[in-house]
Amino acid sequence: MCGIAVIICGVRIEISTLSSLSEPPFEHSHFSVEDVKSSLGQRGPDSVGEKKILLQPTCDQESVTLSVLDSTQGTYNLENTTTTTSGELHFIGSTLQLRGTTPIIQPMVDSSGNILTYNGEVFGGVELDRCDNDTEVLLKSLEKANDLVPDVLSLIKGPWSIIYWQESSRTLWFGKDAFGRRSLLVHWPTVEDPRFLLSSVSPASSVANGSGLDAGNGDGIHRFWEELPCGVYSISFGVSESGLCIHGEVTKHEWRNTMWKELIEWERSLVVPRPEDQSMPSHTRIEDEKNNAISTFSGFAQTVLVVLKESVRRRTSLHSIFQGEQEVVPVAVLFSGGLDSMILAALLDQCLDPKYEVDLLNVSFDGPYAPDRVSAKAGIKELQNIAPLRRWRLVEIDADLSKLALETKRVMSLINPADTYMDLNIGTALWLASRGDGWIHEEIDNQTEEIDNRRIKYKSEARVLLVGAGADEQCAGYGRHRTKYRNGSWVALDQEMKLDMQRIWKRNLGRDDRCIADNGKEARFPFLDEDVIKTLLDIPLWEIADLEQPSGTGDKKILRQVAKLLGLHEVAKMPKRAIQFGSRIARESNRKNFGSNRAANQASAGSVRFHAP
Repeated sequence: MCGIAVIICGVRIEISTLSSLSEPPFEHSHFSVEDVKSSLGQRGPDSVGEKKILLQPTCDQESVTLSVLDSTQGTYNLENTTTTTSGELHFIGSTLQLRGTTPIIQPMVDSSGNILTYNGEVFGGVELDRCDNDTEVLLKSLEKANDLVPDVLSLIKGPWSIIYWQESSRTLWFGKDAFGRRSLLVHWPTVEDPRFLLSSVSPASSVANGSGLDAGNGDGIHRFWEELPCGVYSISFGVSESGLCIHGEVTKHEWRNTMWKELIEWERSLVVPRPEDQSMPSHTRIEDEKNNAISTFSGFAQTVLVVLKESVRRRTSLHSIFQGEQEVVPVAVLFSGGLDSMILAALLDQCLDPKYEVDLLNVSFDGPYAPDRVSAKAGIKELQNIAPLRRWRLVEIDADLSKLALETKRVMSLINPADTYMDLNIGTALWLASRGDGWIHEEIDNQTEEIDNRRIKYKSEARVLLVGAGADEQCAGYGRHRTKYRNGSWVALDQEMKLDMQRIWKRNLGRDDRCIADNGKEARFPFLDEDVIKTLLDIPLWEIADLEQPSGTGDKKILRQVAKLLGLHEVAKMPKRAIQFGSRIARESNRKNFGSNRAANQASAGSVRFHAP
């Protein structure tokens, strides 16, 4: 996980060609470059670097051209100059290095003068050896690309966001992957603040002052930052013939790989079943010797299990940076004891060398009584049954919302531009869980000791965190999916799931990435692997879910079958429970901000916007 940013000033940026962009925000914000560096440094604690270039008109007898001056040493400050014909690009990069044998510092600069800040992982598409660093390899690929930058970026399988200066064409390229699995915020230039800014996260000082609930019409308020829509963009810089203005025009480019277009469109060919489609011959009945029961599995469940396991393997293979670190816990799981996290933990056991311990991070705002804490303790016992050789650590992260004033302010800046109580509750739970600062129980004869005096402080140092995002959207796990199916049958369900996948970048992933990365951890989403998405789309919808069945049976039917194939029979029967409810932060937030759960429900508390203190 890394942090990337660029600040452009002294340039007139034209965005009118991008009709899909929302009206530019007008809320002013005050923060310095140091504020940006500080926020990015939380995401990339291994190193923080910066690079400046100056755009300067150069006049000769025939024309006015644009020259680029290197300002690595920071020998000038544009804000203190009197000229209005100079522009500055200030690149900032921080690094959480998970691959490569030698340390790197971002921004990286190649021999041609190209500048790259990259936040992501390459899990396919671009050839990468075991000892390679993603950013170094990508910079070499981009240097060879010339005008084919979108072609290179369209090859990458995995989550990414990027800011890249191409020296030869004097073009700034930026963007993020087709599902927005890595955060990148944008400030489009306004009269109040004409700078063009990109950043992985908003500085804390860029959150507006104020307190209490937003009683006004929230639709009329524009924020300083917004989530950059997924895709590849460029700004080509030039200068007016008079030399009075440096200008740049933003262009959005098409994906060059047809795979991305198909996945973004998210079209499923088999939506409405015929009577014969739901008959038994397409299923296999398997007797479970341990439980003396017969379970029914579709062949599709076996297929999903295979691609999910490969997805976890890609995200947990230990590159050379981890070799020999026997005492390090390299990978942790955001763990509720529910279906998604249990599947990830079981697959992680199959992909990770047995010598490594696995941290299971569980957050509770109600001590041992929160539903997620109860299910986590039951879940670890089930994991111990199927993987007795693995040492599982349940990290119990206890929180008291009334004592989290500073932490809450921090999370408010991280979820920005999201600003509802639901976002704040989810963000707080994710931030605390990913921090990994909690308690573990000492083990005696491989059994967890429950006596309080055996509970010891522990902080997980795992830098990779597996998260179950995307499972509910693709497998009909939300309650509203059942409502859509009830009111409009299969077609309405399919359209709701499609909507979920096409907006997951804006509603979920940017927020989640920022909250987790702030602790120097990298969130990885195995359910959002490209091959997993394609496989689930190829499966008939009635094999994915059967919402005629009760909760805990028909919702996410395909994943419940996968769990049974893994030997996780108890969790396969558990109903869906969102983190804000399972951890009980929503209940505590409702009491704190609305007086009671009842009052919060009457006010539709989840969608109410807060003002940052």
